Amino acid sequence: MKTIPTLYEWTGNIQTFETLFTKFYDKVLKDDLLEEVFKHMSPEHIKHVAHFVAEVFGGPKLYTTEDHGSHSKMIGEHIGKMLTEQKRQRWVQLLLQTADEIGLKSDPEFRSAFVGYLEWGSRLAVINSQLTENTMVESEPMPKWGWGETGGPYIQK
Repeated sequence: MKTIPTLYEWTGNIQTFETLFTKFYDKVLKDDLLEEVFKHMSPEHIKHVAHFVAEVFGGPKLYTTEDHGSHSKMIGEHIGKMLTEQKRQRWVQLLLQTADEIGLKSDPEFRSAFVGYLEWGSRLAVINSQLTENTMVESEPMPKWGWGETGGPYIQK
């Protein structure tokens, strides 16, 4: 029986994620709408985002181990940023454009999972950006994203 690869494995490796986000943030810093949000990002920002998404997609736990990050810490990065729907849409648009440019796999199943995560995560970022404090506890687990598992506010924990 064949083992189903993780989204991380399907994507490639950590270099794929680092290339994707390096090229993506190059675009962001030249974008009239997004540049103001990211112009003061730390030098480590790109690496942290690449590691975060790779880990969420089933890759090595570089974000939580090397970067000393957590889901709560990532949520905290968005608090008070007052992101708009227009900025969210542009962020997703530029990331998908970059994915095409670097040759990220384009099969419908992968792209559905990839876009699903971008929509979910970017919408959470907008919601959290309207808050003045991070209410997520540090022990909240990292999200895990796969080929189409359902979740949501209606699931009882």
